[in-house]
Amino acid sequence: MQEHDARTLRGAALPTAVVGVVALIVGFAISGTQGLYGALFGVLLVIGAFAVSAFAISWTGGRRPELLLPVAFLVYTTKFAILMAALMFFRDTTALDKDVFGWTALACVLVWLAAQAVAVKRSKQPTIVPADEQDENTAEDSEAHR
Repeated sequence: MQEHDARTLRGAALPTAVVGVVALIVGFAISGTQGLYGALFGVLLVIGAFAVSAFAISWTGGRRPELLLPVAFLVYTTKFAILMAALMFFRDTTALDKDVFGWTALACVLVWLAAQAVAVKRSKQPTIVPADEQDENTAEDSEAHR
């Protein structure tokens, strides 16, 4: 994983984890252990899904940048399918509070997306490198390796 991708991942995961801890406390206060389990499941599902997708996209970008869009689409649809399967599987459960799970997952998604946007903005990583600058960087890299 490239350094700017790792910074972005940390910049999104840490605030989400903080919100997750708050959700665990609130969930336990509202519904006891069922609320705790609902919040825990929501936090783990969101952080896990977003972290795995960040790793997959970063790995692809480092090896085959031309495949970024198809991989991003595949990661998104897979993440959506896993979420739908999890929701269907736990549809009738009484082991966790589904309301606490839903609100926790929503809060974690919103915080992750906002924190990721802030981290990307702060990284100042150019998304488009003009061809003349790219040629200069390639020439500098080849001279440095001599």
